Amino acid sequence: MDGSTTGRVRRRIVFYVPGFDPIHPRRYRELYRREAAAQAEISDIDITLSAAQGRRFGWDVTARIEGAEVRSEFEVLVWSDIVRDQMRGGVVATYLQLLRTAWTYIGSGALRRLMRLRKGPVIAALYPVAMLLMQLGLALAAGALAGRAAAWGATRLGVPGVIAYWPVLVAVCWALLEWFRRHDRRFFAYYLMHDYAFAARWGGANPDALEARLALFENRIAAALREDVDEVLVVGHSSGAHLAVSVLSDLIRAERRPEGGPSLGFLSLGQVVPMMSFLPRAARLRADLAYLSARDELAWVDVTAPGDGCAFALCDPVAVSGVAPDHQRWPLVISAAFTQTLSPARWRELRWRFFRLHFQYLCAFDRPGDYDYFRVTAGPLTLADRFAGRAASRSAIRRALSPHVTTAA
Repeated sequence: MDGSTTGRVRRRIVFYVPGFDPIHPRRYRELYRREAAAQAEISDIDITLSAAQGRRFGWDVTARIEGAEVRSEFEVLVWSDIVRDQMRGGVVATYLQLLRTAWTYIGSGALRRLMRLRKGPVIAALYPVAMLLMQLGLALAAGALAGRAAAWGATRLGVPGVIAYWPVLVAVCWALLEWFRRHDRRFFAYYLMHDYAFAARWGGANPDALEARLALFENRIAAALREDVDEVLVVGHSSGAHLAVSVLSDLIRAERRPEGGPSLGFLSLGQVVPMMSFLPRAARLRADLAYLSARDELAWVDVTAPGDGCAFALCDPVAVSGVAPDHQRWPLVISAAFTQTLSPARWRELRWRFFRLHFQYLCAFDRPGDYDYFRVTAGPLTLADRFAGRAASRSAIRRALSPHVTTAA
């Protein structure tokens, strides 16, 4: 089958690259199941999930969309174990991460340039810093009050107050900080701090464990490109988008996309590429962005929405990183336009649920536009054909703002 020439799909393989997420990949299967059912009711399509055949982390989809029967096989490219390793640090380790991350982004000049690009995701990045400092302030205040009470009681018993003050202050402060950490599902401060610290720790480079995992991802995609399918579609969400950029760049450089093989598509959703590419040691990523943006071997569509405060909405990740080549072809930057593709009632319900909105690209729209996750991943057209002739968003941002533009040799 040569999906790259026909544009029609009877069978596709979809590889989903998640963002910084410690949760088991079954979460994405259940999300797809629930939201596909919701979209089917809205859009009058048939879509059925079943257990994956021969893949540990995935699911199969049989759909009838736009008058055609399509089979799509999904696989999650897992790196949640690496994320969990990053998140194992306790209270002290997290506050040390805060200091190191702040120094990396401020000292490198990245934070100032990111603020000029989009304030929403920068505010989201500053949120865990502010929240962790507020938690520390509350813990210290509560500890000081408890220490004073303990010192007063000690002096009444004829014991020097200082003997009771400091132990009680430290004990109460530590207990409160531990309580905040254990209940972080309410605050997301530790989770987000670990996320940004993961990029900052290596200055924008990937750690060895992650590079080894990307090599495995490349092998899985290369194997799929040799199968009897019409399309191989890679979907990268959030920080998974920049991982997919590097995987696909390595695959194409190594000439692992066979001539006349399936169409190769790359769908980046809610990307946060500048948080990584603006850092001083992100030379590998910047080189991959420049390389992938000029290739004929794939189609790359980048979907974001101004309503998503956690993404760099409508920012061309190649151009803003300062590495756009003269012959740049990709990505096609379009908007999911939440205020138009969600009904007013649904938008009011979601607009302040920032983390939920960051996943809206993977969910049902009650007023779907030309971007529909389920038509893209389970419909009868390749990504290239579905968006053929589609103009980029007129609001796309392409100013080169990265303070660092060196690329890997």
